[in-house]
Amino acid sequence: MPTPRPAPPASAIAALLVIAGPALADVPADPLGSVMWEVLAPAVFGDAPVVFDERVTVLAPADVENALAMPLAVDATALPDVREMVLVADLNPFPVVLRFEPLAARAFIATRIKVEQATAVRGAARTADGVWHVNGRLVDAAGGGCAAPPRAYAAGDWTRHLGEVQARAWPAADGSARLKLRVRHPMDTGLSAGIPAYFIDRLTVAGEDGRPLARIHPLEPVSEDPVFTLVALPAPGTRALALTGRDNNGIEFAATIPMTEAAP
Repeated sequence: MPTPRPAPPASAIAALLVIAGPALADVPADPLGSVMWEVLAPAVFGDAPVVFDERVTVLAPADVENALAMPLAVDATALPDVREMVLVADLNPFPVVLRFEPLAARAFIATRIKVEQATAVRGAARTADGVWHVNGRLVDAAGGGCAAPPRAYAAGDWTRHLGEVQARAWPAADGSARLKLRVRHPMDTGLSAGIPAYFIDRLTVAGEDGRPLARIHPLEPVSEDPVFTLVALPAPGTRALALTGRDNNGIEFAATIPMTEAAP
C-alpha cells in the first residue's frame, strides 16, 4: 500500500463562499433562516432554478450526540428522474458533504458526517429539467467534529488498512438491491495544524456487466471510515456488485460486494 502524500486543497466551495458576491435575486427565501443560505445557494447550484420541496426528505437527529459521526439520510425517491443529489451542512467549514449520481439506483443515500456546530443540513436533488429541489432541517450540536484529527492516525499501521472495504447487498422482490458499504479511510479535513486534507473523492458501484449503477463523490465532511447506504437497480440475476474508489492522493481500491439471500 503506497504511503499517502500531501494533497492539494480539495474543496473549492470555501473559496466560492468568499467570492460569490451578492446573492442572486431569484434565490428563494430559506424556511430554515440560515445566515449562509443566500451566499451558499448560488455557490452550490450556480444559476440553476432552486425550489424548496417537501418531496425531498432529510433525516437527521435534532440533537447531535457525536459531532464526528452524525447520521444523515436524504430520500428524493418521490421526485421523477433525479440525475444528481447533493448533501450540505451550511455552517461547516466545508459546506458540501457529498454529491451522488443515482445512475441506475434510487434517489436515496445515507451516510455519517462531521458537524462543526449547530447548523442547517440539507438535501438537494436535480431533476432532468435542471431544477434543484431542496429540503432540510436544523440540528443542534456542541460541534468541533470537522476540526478533530482522525483517530486512525493514532495507530501506527493505519496505512496497511487504507481502502479496506466491508460491504453487503440485499436483493428485494422488486429487483432492487439495498447496499451498505464501509471503507477504511481517515477522511481528514485538513483543519488540524500540519496535516493536509486527505479523503475519498470517488466511489463507483457497478453491476457484473460493468455498467455503473451509482457514483458517490464524498468530500471532507464525511466521517472517518465512511459508511454509505443506497439502493441499486442491477440487472436481473446479478450475484455480486463491484466497488471501485479513489482518494484525493490518487490511491485506488476495489472490492466485490456479494448479494445475500434476503434483506436483514
